[in-house]
Amino acid sequence: MMDCKKALTEAAGDTEKAVKILRTQGLARAKDKSSRQASEGVVGSYIHAGGKLGALVEVNCETDFVARTDDFLKLVDELALQVVANNPIYILRQEVPEEVVAEEREIAMESARKAGKPDKVLEKIATGRLEKYYGEVCLMEQAYVREPDKRVQELLDGARAKLGENIVVCRFARFQLGEKTD
Repeated sequence: MMDCKKALTEAAGDTEKAVKILRTQGLARAKDKSSRQASEGVVGSYIHAGGKLGALVEVNCETDFVARTDDFLKLVDELALQVVANNPIYILRQEVPEEVVAEEREIAMESARKAGKPDKVLEKIATGRLEKYYGEVCLMEQAYVREPDKRVQELLDGARAKLGENIVVCRFARFQLGEKTD
């Protein structure tokens, strides 16, 4: 209540501005929570209709209490659905090996050269294509399957703000019937 009152005062009574202020504060608090230890949680699953495609996702939080809440369990289910739908390879862009990044950058630059682009824009083109690559292969960078204008990272940040704890996607596995593993 006090946060709402402060936000309304800061926004000079404008409720839309107050809502923006509160959302910004909530996301800032969520970022603060991201450094705290998350050692509780659950392994959630999603099996697509027909049973030929599925995923397991381990999501951790700080307390067992939060791990049992409906909001947390719904988040885990949504993340498992995301893994099934978009088949990410990594959780975060920092996990992409440097040699993969270098190879993707070189492919992008070579493609731009062959398309006749000037040398001065090759780096910008390569950076843009790398961003697109991260958006395809990194879970946190992907567009959220239910709201494509929102990233999965934003979904996680919203859950952190709502639940008041650090929440971390630890690992995932996607299974497709007939697909061989290495």
